Amino acid sequence: MKHIGEPFVRVVKKTELSGGKLTLLSLLALLLAIVAGGLFILTLGKNPFLVYQSIFSGAFRSPLAIQGTIKIAIPLLISALAITLAFKMKFWNIGAEGQIIMGAIFASYFALFHDTLPHFLLLLLMLVAGMVGGGLWGLIPAFFKSKFGTNETLFTLMLNYIALYLIKYLTEGPWRDPSSSGFPKIATFAPNAQLDKVLGVHAGWVIALLLVVFVFVYLRYTKQGYEISIVGESQNTARYAGMNVGKIVMRTMFLSGAVCGIAGMTQATGAAFTLGESVAGGVGFTAIIVAWLARLNPFYCVVMTLFLSALQKGSSVMQSAFGLSTYVSDVLQGIILFVILGFDFFIQYKLVFRGARKK
Repeated sequence: MKHIGEPFVRVVKKTELSGGKLTLLSLLALLLAIVAGGLFILTLGKNPFLVYQSIFSGAFRSPLAIQGTIKIAIPLLISALAITLAFKMKFWNIGAEGQIIMGAIFASYFALFHDTLPHFLLLLLMLVAGMVGGGLWGLIPAFFKSKFGTNETLFTLMLNYIALYLIKYLTEGPWRDPSSSGFPKIATFAPNAQLDKVLGVHAGWVIALLLVVFVFVYLRYTKQGYEISIVGESQNTARYAGMNVGKIVMRTMFLSGAVCGIAGMTQATGAAFTLGESVAGGVGFTAIIVAWLARLNPFYCVVMTLFLSALQKGSSVMQSAFGLSTYVSDVLQGIILFVILGFDFFIQYKLVFRGARKK
């Protein structure tokens, strides 16, 4: 009878580990993930060493391959920084996909209908428009969360689908390219509305690195960043300290959405040169993994983004080199990520079973 109401197992947060121990454990997690992936490759009758060599080579073997890896990394890094802002406040923003899409839509308006403006002014307008579009899309769930206590996870997730179907509407309706025969699409942007290249890759990578510094300074050294951390620790404490929690939540989510909107703008104008349903391409969900593994540290986000981007780029080369299907590549990436995430979970938490004595 004494166990009535007590759960069979509880998740308890461990005490904080030193930076050195965390680094060693993270490296161990990566090693175990690679071993687990190697075992999967063995079951397919392939040599894991050769397969991993092809993945690494595919991501870094030439300047062109490196540029391809960086192209994958740009929207992922920007989105991970946006997620970091929201998650630091314990606002579970699962809507980065929709915010990326809305940023791309707002930016595309100027690319399609105002492409005669001076190049620099046009790109600046598109950047601001992307920020406004993503920011407003992030502000909607923040407002309802603050005013009515709605569940932000479900709210942001549902907004992803609304944004996606808005692109479908624009593609088949008012923004449809008149010259497209049969298959509906939006016209390719004029060269004047395309993002310039820097060292062979569109300038989105420069924007991404600037955002890394901005988010780090914003969270670490500003009053607004301090307020975010307090709200994330305890909203009651924040209220007791005289903070307007609702205002902080809405401001931060607008900023988080705005950063996602930048990712959408760079994808539409720097990579795709048009607006399409694949403008987000699942990046918003992968960014959650990056932010989590980086422990909401902007500089760690760079490392994790490069790792995942190299894995994705190299896996595409691996599957063609060994004649494997795309599903094998996806499964391999999933195994590696699953092991890393699982290991990371048990670094920070432990399971306490019913009846276990407290230390």
